[in-house]
Amino acid sequence: MSRTIGSPLLEATSLEQGYLERLAARIETTSDRASLEVRTPIADEPIGTVPACEPADIADAVDRGRRAQAEWERTPIDDRAAIIERFGDLVVNHRGALLDLLQLETGKSRSHALEEILDVSLTCSYYATNGPSVLADASRSGAIPLVSTATVTYDPVGVVGVISPWNYPLTLAMTDAIPALLAGNAVVCKPDERTSFIALALADLLAAAGLPADLFQIVTGDGATVGSALIDEVDHVAFTGGTETGRTVAEQAGRNLIGCSLELGGKNPLLVLDDADIETAARGAVKGTFTNAGQLCLAPERIYVDERRYDAFIDAFVGATRRLELGLEFAYGPDVGSLIDGDHLDSVRSHVESAVADGASLLSGGRARPDVGPFCYEPTILTNVDPDSRVACEETFGPVVSVSSVSSVAEAIERANDSAYGLNASVWTSDHERGRAVAREIDCGTVCVNDPYTVGWAAIDAPMGGFGDSGLGRRHGPEGLHQYVDSRTIATSRIGPLDAPPGLSPGRFARVMIGLTKAQRRLTRWLS
Repeated sequence: MSRTIGSPLLEATSLEQGYLERLAARIETTSDRASLEVRTPIADEPIGTVPACEPADIADAVDRGRRAQAEWERTPIDDRAAIIERFGDLVVNHRGALLDLLQLETGKSRSHALEEILDVSLTCSYYATNGPSVLADASRSGAIPLVSTATVTYDPVGVVGVISPWNYPLTLAMTDAIPALLAGNAVVCKPDERTSFIALALADLLAAAGLPADLFQIVTGDGATVGSALIDEVDHVAFTGGTETGRTVAEQAGRNLIGCSLELGGKNPLLVLDDADIETAARGAVKGTFTNAGQLCLAPERIYVDERRYDAFIDAFVGATRRLELGLEFAYGPDVGSLIDGDHLDSVRSHVESAVADGASLLSGGRARPDVGPFCYEPTILTNVDPDSRVACEETFGPVVSVSSVSSVAEAIERANDSAYGLNASVWTSDHERGRAVAREIDCGTVCVNDPYTVGWAAIDAPMGGFGDSGLGRRHGPEGLHQYVDSRTIATSRIGPLDAPPGLSPGRFARVMIGLTKAQRRLTRWLS
C-alpha cells in the first residue's frame, strides 16, 4: 500500500488525497512484494511506495501483454490512431495534475515540466496523423519490370519493453510507447524507480482514452533486476539512460536476438561563430545549458566561441545566467529547479570542484543551495578548463558548462568532434547557409542552427538519435515507427519461375538475361 505524502506538501499541489495509492494499485504482482520508497527532491521526503517487482512479475506482465496484443494487432490502424489522439488530448486536459506530479517527482521548474506535456501531445498528433500511411503496404520495384512485383508489408514485433529515465519521465516513456502502440504492439514500461508515479498516471490516461487492458503496463522496481528481466521477455527494448548501462542492454538484447534502440549520454558542443548575434547566442546558451537544471541529454556542456567574440559572449552569458531564479514552487516563476537526489548533487559538485582544483576559473555559480532545496545547485560557468579534466570529458548532467575561445571555425569543429559522444550540437551564426554547412561537419545525430535543442527535438517528422557512444537507432519520424515493426516482402512472378523456359538452351537464356539486365539498367538511369 502506498503511503500518502505529507499534508503541507500535498496542499501545495492539485493532487487529491489517495491519488498516489490508486496509481500504485495499477501494478499487478504475482504475490505480495516488498515496497520501494519514492521520494521527492523538493523536500527529500517520501511521497509513497510502489511494489519491488521480481522477474516472475515481469514475465506475467509480458504474457498478459502478448495475449492482448494479438487482438490489438487486428484492430484497424485508424482506430488505434484515434485512441492515441484522444490520449494526447487527455494529457493536455489533465496538465495541472501532471505538472504537479512531474514537479513532485523530479523537482524541475514548472515551465520545464510543461515542455513534456506539449511534447507528448504533439507526438500523439504526429503519429496518429502520419502513422497509418507510413505503415501502409508499399509497392517496390520488382526484379523484372512488368514480369514481377514486390510489396512490403509491416507487422508489429509483439511486446516492446520501454526502460525510461527520471529526467524526462513523461516525454521519454511516451516518445517510445506511442509509435510502438500505434504499430500494433503491447508495451511494458519500466520507469526509473524515482519517477514511477508519473508513468502510472500515463497508464491511467491511456486507459481513459480507450486503450484496451494490458496493452500498456507498468512494472516498478530496481533497475538491474526489473530491466534485465524485461529484456529477456520482450521482442524489442527501447532504453534511455547512461552509456555504460546502454552497452549492457545492447549486449543482452543481442544475445536474445531482439531489436534495441538506445538514447545514451552526450557531451554536447555549442559553437558561437564570428558572425553570431551575441545576445541571441547567450540567451540560447542559457536555455540549453540550464533547462531542467542541466539534466537533459541534449544540453550543451561545452561552448566554443570565436576569439573575436569571446569577451562579449562571456559578458552576456554570465549576466543572463546570474539573473536566473532558483526555486521549487508549484507555479510558473522560477527558472531552474532541483537536481534529482543527493548522489547526483555530489557528482555535479565533484565535477566542478575537481575542475577548479585543476586550474579552471569559476565565473558564476559553483555552489549548492540548500536554502532553496536539499539538492539545488547554482547554474555554473567555467573557463580555462583542463581538456583532460572530468568536467571536460565526462557527462556532468547538471547545470554546469565550460566556455573556451577558438581561433577559427575549423578549430571549433575539431574540438566539437573531439568526443566519443555524438548526440546533439548547436551552431550560432547570422548566416543560415553557413550554419548548415558547419552543421554537416559535426559528428552528431542532431545539429541545431541558432537554437540549442528545441528546434531539433520538436521536428517530430525528422529522426532523433546519436552517433558513437550516444546510442543506436532513431526516435521520431517514420524511422521511429519502423523500429517497432518487422517488414515482410511479398514478391510475385507473373510468368512462373524466373528460369530458362523449356526448349531454350542455357547459353541463349544467358544472352537474353544479359540483354534484359542491360535494358533494365538503362531504364533505371533514365527514370532517375
